[in-house]
Amino acid sequence: MTTVGLRHPPAFAIWVTGLPASGKSTLVRALRTALEDRGIQIVVLESDALREILTPEPRYDEQERDFFYGQMAGIGALLVDQRVSVVFDATANRRSYRYKARSKIPRFLEVYVDSPLAVCVSRDPKGIYRKGREGESDTVPGVQAAYEPPGNPEVIVHGDREASEAAAQRVIAKLIEKCYIQVAPLNSLEVTTPGAPEPNNS
Repeated sequence: MTTVGLRHPPAFAIWVTGLPASGKSTLVRALRTALEDRGIQIVVLESDALREILTPEPRYDEQERDFFYGQMAGIGALLVDQRVSVVFDATANRRSYRYKARSKIPRFLEVYVDSPLAVCVSRDPKGIYRKGREGESDTVPGVQAAYEPPGNPEVIVHGDREASEAAAQRVIAKLIEKCYIQVAPLNSLEVTTPGAPEPNNS
């Protein structure tokens, strides 16, 4: 295959949302691997890591969350403007928080990891639900604080029964459908310069 003047398309952003312990981070890891296999590097903006910088003593109330997710959306938009693709790994329990990113980033996908609350509670790797149950927190999304699932996400992943690798490939397919990435991995394309001789296949 001959491609002249091949260049990377503009960057994109994906917001992976869902209840705590729904399987977001597992999907993000699989998605990062699948994209890297296609020669596409991404930056993962993970909410816990960013909170250590932006709100090191978070209250997790609506005012703090509104500030934090607004800053998170702004950082993602800045990276995308610099042709760096971004994956947000964050619950962002209100639709308005995720909409801030969508409104700032033209090439945007929302991926909803849908897992039953009982499954999330049984997993609870960070002890979020335990803290809610024991009275250490009164702001747990899906329990004390409302979680608003996306109204019309581009991809829905069933985090309680769907393999992360298969789900990642469905997200890839949506990126291709939207023309955010190319159909074939870049390393599978033969790049030639104008005027170069065609390969002799005889």
